[in-house]
Amino acid sequence: MNEIRSARLRTRLSAPRQSSAAAAVFIAVVLVGALYFARDVLVPIVLAVLMSFVLAPLIALLQRLRCPRIAAVFLVVLAAFSVLFALGGLIAAQVNQLASDLPAYQSTLRQKIESLRGAATGTGTLERASEVLQNLRKELERPKSQAQTPEVPLDISTKPIPVEVRQPDPGALQTLAALIAPLIHPLATTGIVIVFVVFILLQQQDLRNRLVRLAGSQDLQRTTAAMNDAGERLSRLFLTQLLLNASFGLVIGASLWLIGVPSAPLWGVLAMILRFIPYIGAIIAAIFPLVLAAAFGPGWSMVLWTAALFLIVEPIFGHGIEPLLYGHSSGLSPVAVMASATFWTWLWGPIGLVLATPLTVCMVVLGRHVERLNFLHVLLGDEPALTPAQVVYQRMLAGDPVEATEQAQKFLREKPLAAYYDEVLLAGLKLAQSDAERGALDPDRMQRIRDSVAEIADDLSSHQDRPDAVSATEPDGPLGRISQAEADIRAGQAEQLPQRWREPGAVRCVPGTGLIDEAAALALAQLLERRGIGARAEEADTLTMAKLFALDTKDVALVCLCYLGNASAAQIRYAARRMRRRVPNAFILVCLLNDTHRSEDAEAMQLPPATDVVNGSLADTVQRVMALPVRESGIPCTRAISAEQPAP
Repeated sequence: MNEIRSARLRTRLSAPRQSSAAAAVFIAVVLVGALYFARDVLVPIVLAVLMSFVLAPLIALLQRLRCPRIAAVFLVVLAAFSVLFALGGLIAAQVNQLASDLPAYQSTLRQKIESLRGAATGTGTLERASEVLQNLRKELERPKSQAQTPEVPLDISTKPIPVEVRQPDPGALQTLAALIAPLIHPLATTGIVIVFVVFILLQQQDLRNRLVRLAGSQDLQRTTAAMNDAGERLSRLFLTQLLLNASFGLVIGASLWLIGVPSAPLWGVLAMILRFIPYIGAIIAAIFPLVLAAAFGPGWSMVLWTAALFLIVEPIFGHGIEPLLYGHSSGLSPVAVMASATFWTWLWGPIGLVLATPLTVCMVVLGRHVERLNFLHVLLGDEPALTPAQVVYQRMLAGDPVEATEQAQKFLREKPLAAYYDEVLLAGLKLAQSDAERGALDPDRMQRIRDSVAEIADDLSSHQDRPDAVSATEPDGPLGRISQAEADIRAGQAEQLPQRWREPGAVRCVPGTGLIDEAAALALAQLLERRGIGARAEEADTLTMAKLFALDTKDVALVCLCYLGNASAAQIRYAARRMRRRVPNAFILVCLLNDTHRSEDAEAMQLPPATDVVNGSLADTVQRVMALPVRESGIPCTRAISAEQPAP
């Protein structure tokens, strides 16, 4: 009966989720349909909005120079569209010139194609294969043709009568209409864009206030910050991208002119426009000059120089200048860029391919500031979807320590190993412990986590911190002091540890309650070994009666009870007393590695003598352990040791 009620309850709870998912899918379909069918209206508006983002900084500059806003808007718009019309005229003139020169390149291109064909068929392999395929095709078709087309004697005297159909000469109006018709749509789009750009720039403050009202006037501070951030980011990005692509086109055009490729200005402008297409724009822009260089030059030197030009200039702009100007990228993930380019091309055609990156950037900025649209920022942005701790925990759950080790190697390029263990691995184990406490982890998964940590620690056992990684830590913090101590030990400059602390198994890292505590004990033991202390991690069930009596406690100087879970004071006290009876001459250090533990000392927990508590990170624990051998001649803890127990 209870199972039936639970099933009904789950069905009732899942019904609203299914309905909301269906509503979201329906809204998405309607939105995509509206974008597709209204593209003739939306494309000019989108172009105008993007151009307003580009021109807004220039208008602000003129206003700072005491120019009235209306005059600044008209001056900037006039200058911008004058440049665009000049580029359009240049493209038209170059295309006409190229069309008139193409017949002259036909013979040269035919000769090179023949030479390539001869080189490809020089061995005769392709030629023989082609002959075999042609003969086989004739053999397959011959019986069919003989069976279906009997021989009929041709009547030579019967000849077809040629017929010629002529259209009447078009009149002047028809000729004029034929010339104007292809230009109507581009001219209308251009006019709409100009009108919208002017009105958007003139009414910028009013439009901003209306957007603030729509976004939410109750929290003006947050909405204003979002609007300012979005406007500044988009304006800076679009203007920088325009200047960068214009410089790229200028370099390409001038270099092609020096090489001798015909219509070099045309290819420079084309390279500037196509570079707005992410990843493949420069490749497409290189195809046309390469073909023309092959058709124009008598040899292959012009083709090689043209290919070398694009292979050198594009990496310089893409991987050198571009990251310096506006960061590593446009804030988009590579997969999102390609997916958005495909989507907008399918939706709006070639203009959508050019607008794909700016539109996707707008969506990412919108998702960053609007809580309900945050999924856009997660899906399309280039920021990591998971934190390093979440990544390592997810890989441990999947039983894939290889990727976790690769992540560790990247982290260790900038920070030391102790920082990785504290900031990434231990943080991931805390996530695992949280899931374990709420019953989300079964024993198999916890064993998988423990095995993954053991493999990661084994892979990192031979790692040596780089000097710049050590210097990146705070010198006065625990990580800085530990890194410096490790460097001193390697250099042989630190005070020599007592011999019994250097013996294997001198320090035992004992898990407190389970497999996740064992994983933390493995990390702690490795950090101690790197400081010259003979440390060893024990198994998760060491505190059980059978394992504890079988434990080899000979020459043990210190026992670290490692707790990552929320163990109670009674559990810690019971474990410490049991361990005290097993190793009466060793010092016991209770290591509370989780931030949620209460900061209680040994007195408050009523722990046995020669026992102390350290509450903090792995770095704090290692620092506390390293202080014990140095003070071996005195009392190695902040709490006085009872006379009934000898000091370690």
